[in-house]
Amino acid sequence: MNTRTRRAAVAFCATAMAVSLAACGSAKESKGDDGDKSSSTKKGDDITVGLLLPENQTARYEKFDKPIIEKQISTLTNGKGKLEYLNAKQDATLQSQQIDTMITKKVDVLILDAVDFKAVASGVKKAKDAGIPVVAYDRLAEGPIAAYTSFDNTEVGKTQGEALLKAMGSKATKSSKIVMMNGAVTDPNAKQFKDGAHSVLDGKVTIAKEYDTKEWKPENANANMEGAISAVGKDKIAGVYSANDGMAGGSITALKAAGVSKLPPVTGQDAELAGVQRIITGDQYMSVFKSYPQEAETVAKMAVSIAKNGKLDEGIATGTVDSGSEKGVPSVIVPVVSLTKDNIKDTVIKEGYYTLGEICTAKYKAACDKIGLK
Repeated sequence: MNTRTRRAAVAFCATAMAVSLAACGSAKESKGDDGDKSSSTKKGDDITVGLLLPENQTARYEKFDKPIIEKQISTLTNGKGKLEYLNAKQDATLQSQQIDTMITKKVDVLILDAVDFKAVASGVKKAKDAGIPVVAYDRLAEGPIAAYTSFDNTEVGKTQGEALLKAMGSKATKSSKIVMMNGAVTDPNAKQFKDGAHSVLDGKVTIAKEYDTKEWKPENANANMEGAISAVGKDKIAGVYSANDGMAGGSITALKAAGVSKLPPVTGQDAELAGVQRIITGDQYMSVFKSYPQEAETVAKMAVSIAKNGKLDEGIATGTVDSGSEKGVPSVIVPVVSLTKDNIKDTVIKEGYYTLGEICTAKYKAACDKIGLK
């Protein structure tokens, strides 16, 4: 069956169950008086999965997510499944246009990691109306999504907050001043990270300055930290909560530029190579290790299941979540780990994120040797 014929065949339909396991769509030719009449149809391995990722500044998306999802789709479809991929480069308007592109290409299912979780809702509905179910990936987009997988984002924030208090040790008092570098307000995960961190930090330390960092950009975190240093004093900052590694790097650069010789403990997330290397040298205290392979493989399973069967296969989802617009969305939540210099071998190296050689380059060899990373 050629691509055009296959695309025109039939769109997916929703199963009439207590909890909907797939977004519902209908092909134009199947609509009746109610405008949404369709019949359940199973497809073979010859499917096309659309993948929309939010940005390419964070190394994970191009290094892990996209290639792992593509490989898993191929594995699950005996090499016949295809991937259509676009990256929004942190531009919500561009991502909206990319959804339209995927609809025009008539992909069978769409994996969406939203730039702006609220702004994307109309695009999700448009895709559903075109018979294309949408699986929310990493960020819980609003609109009629069919399934969702991510990490326990509130737990991420708690893990970061607990690690920061541990690193501060005796300096973790109510009078100790810390700076919080949160993520972008357009990312629903950022609020969950922040809420999780506040649940641990509030009442234990003084949050002297707090920022919601535009677009998660390291340069914006750098500028925010410069402002915090001016307001609080370079020697008065006892700790830095940074929601991810990129912003941790921007914050650390600002602290060093201000002449801070003994850096306060700084948190992070994503286990980026630069972040891991800063952990080795002691510039950054920790990161949050998240198994992107597990998350990416899970979303591929969800997408292929929905594309081939019109619904999510039983046993894939392990729970449900509610978004601002939907209730009981089938979900899989992947656990997280606090990454410090003590467990680098058991996390990023063991999972194949990086080799020892990639981490311990000539510049970092002495620091690696010092912590026994050989």
